[in-house]
Amino acid sequence: MTLSLNDIKRVAKLARIEISETDAQQNLVRLSGIFDLIEQMRAVDTQGIKPMSHSQDMVQRLREDIVTESDQRTLFQSVAPQIEDGYYLVPKVIE
Repeated sequence: MTLSLNDIKRVAKLARIEISETDAQQNLVRLSGIFDLIEQMRAVDTQGIKPMSHSQDMVQRLREDIVTESDQRTLFQSVAPQIEDGYYLVPKVIE
């Protein structure tokens, strides 16, 4: 895909961004480079390659799901200004 200077200016106008001629030229070069890279990646033959969720085929070690701390809710809520049914009550701020 090729971009023109008018494309850059149009996108800037749609985004409500004021852009100078110099910045437009620089962005044209940068975006053209990005689109060239995308075209190179599209040209690579990926037939027969299994999709991967991660670049390294590793499995995370999982720990056992066991409780390691005691329930301290009562202790934590003892200093709260207001609680009800185990929930912290806070002032209503949105009507």
